[in-house]
Amino acid sequence: MNKKLWTRDYTLFMLATLMGSIGAVASGFALSFLVFDETGSTLASAIILAIQLVPVFIVPLVAAPIMDRFPRKPFLIAGDAINGVMYAAAGVSLIFFDFHYIGYLIFSLLLSTLGTFDGMAYNALYPNLIPEGCEQKGYAVSGTLYPMVTVIMTPVAAVLYESVGVGMLLLLQGGLSIAAAITESFVKVEETDRTHGEKFSFQMWWNDIRAAVAYLRGEDGLKAIYNYMSITNAVGNGYNPLLVAFFRTAPGFTAVMYSAFSVAEFAGRTLGGIFHYKKEIPREKRFGFAFGVYQLYNVMDAILLWVPYPFMLVNRALCGFLGINSASLRSAAVQRYIPDEHRAKLNAFLDMECALFCSLFTVLIGAMGEVMDYRWCITLSSLFVCVVLWLTIWRKRSNVRSIYQQEWEKKTEQA
Repeated sequence: MNKKLWTRDYTLFMLATLMGSIGAVASGFALSFLVFDETGSTLASAIILAIQLVPVFIVPLVAAPIMDRFPRKPFLIAGDAINGVMYAAAGVSLIFFDFHYIGYLIFSLLLSTLGTFDGMAYNALYPNLIPEGCEQKGYAVSGTLYPMVTVIMTPVAAVLYESVGVGMLLLLQGGLSIAAAITESFVKVEETDRTHGEKFSFQMWWNDIRAAVAYLRGEDGLKAIYNYMSITNAVGNGYNPLLVAFFRTAPGFTAVMYSAFSVAEFAGRTLGGIFHYKKEIPREKRFGFAFGVYQLYNVMDAILLWVPYPFMLVNRALCGFLGINSASLRSAAVQRYIPDEHRAKLNAFLDMECALFCSLFTVLIGAMGEVMDYRWCITLSSLFVCVVLWLTIWRKRSNVRSIYQQEWEKKTEQA
């Protein structure tokens, strides 16, 4: 039976996601330059990123079992609403008061805590809004939306950063987050209360954690995917401050060029997402395609800052095009593979592992940037990830392949 992807509720949900993404791109761009401009240190920027990861390691452990027992929609609405208020307050503060590094550290910690709840709820709820058989299209849409917004908003944010300042951009993010929360409140989705009439207790929480750990222990393919994704995300997160510093300090490079550099990657992601939406990758080729993309992406990262600027743009566009396809394949496969009653907990385990490694590699790579050429830092980090790829995904390829190449209902040609 053919299913339609763009149902009323899916459309409302993606509209809310769009509003949140617009504000996130604008404010994220501004904040990435604010810290370096105010401190002049890659290590200071790295510490900001690292402290934002602390709640990502702690909060999921506490909250994930609750989200797998109760409906997730209220968590999502509350998270977006509170984030909106926080961003608006920060915007007002920066408009009327000077930047304070310690104050910004505290703000980042609070915002990351709230954002972790919001992200967990989103990732657990989103698969339930995709009609069965439309998984590849659904994750192609969600994977393309943010890159598409980035292509449009990054140059706009670069101009607004110089003209109206960070405070106004944060106010924009605050208003859009609140609007997203209001839109999400109109989404209708069937969710199960799995408390079975019992009062949620520490014992129930502990039993749920044990059940998820027992499930994951027997899944070598999931563990390999989780281990690789946590390392590659950690390293990529770690050298982001170095990219900002490189474009801020290298002769001939500017913040506007950095925005174009980012736009090239996200333009590639947008085109790749459209391709993925229109063209289904055959089941038997999913694993090989994904593994090839992982390997190519690491090599392209390794040579990124050694080539002339026009080739940097080509590099990022190609990686964006291929990367969104492999990411959509992975998300659709993994989220369909794991049971709904464990989804928030297993996603939380990945978030926690990512946070742990991100905290380590962000500070480590940021410290390397204080004593080494930024280009060598990124090259060595990328080659390290290449090694990890072979020790995880390739080593457990039979298990990983079974996840990527699982059967799912044939989706409709028109959604």
